[in-house]
Amino acid sequence: MGVHDGHRDRLKSRFIEHGLDSFNELNALELLLFYAIPRKDTNVMAHELLDRFGGLSGVFDASLRELTEVPGIGENAALLIKLVPQMMKKCQLSRVNDIRVFRNASDLGRFLVPRFMDERDELALLLCLDSRRCLICCEILNRGVVNAVDITVRRMVEIALKNKAASLVLSHNHPEGVALPSREDESFTRKAGEALRLMGLELVDHIIIAGDRYFSMRESGLFGRF
Repeated sequence: MGVHDGHRDRLKSRFIEHGLDSFNELNALELLLFYAIPRKDTNVMAHELLDRFGGLSGVFDASLRELTEVPGIGENAALLIKLVPQMMKKCQLSRVNDIRVFRNASDLGRFLVPRFMDERDELALLLCLDSRRCLICCEILNRGVVNAVDITVRRMVEIALKNKAASLVLSHNHPEGVALPSREDESFTRKAGEALRLMGLELVDHIIIAGDRYFSMRESGLFGRF
């Protein structure tokens, strides 16, 4: 038996009995690293990861290159760390993929929030709906350092016509901000709604996402002001 086997067995037993609720960030990261680094003390590496990236969320947000620069963290361990948030995103998406009809902003929020999980950059999505507000498709409009001004109505119309949509829902995220529209968001939404209406298309809503929160511009009353 190795010198660290007893510690590993204790952590594994604790997880089996109580889950991660009884773990601090260090112990949780240690446990994860067990499955990529079987024969070394992962405590020191977990400490280094948390110190370097400022906490567990920073560790999961770090790039593969940044992770492998930490002593003892090889490609397998880095890939395992990056796999966790992606698996969580897949899990969350599987819970909402049965939403096919959007009756209100709550349906839109539940459907859209998981699609922005683990997104460090700004992302804009467009939902195409049929005349009964059933989902036809969800397509990426733009990715990177963007704001609503960078999203073109022409691109929205192209996607809508390609998918024979009757109405559209626009959504984008504020990765480092709050789920509230900027003045630019409001201005673009007004102009886009007017332009789409001339094409026989309805802009149903513009949903702003920040973390696990969402903001509906229609539900807030902003569409009435437009």
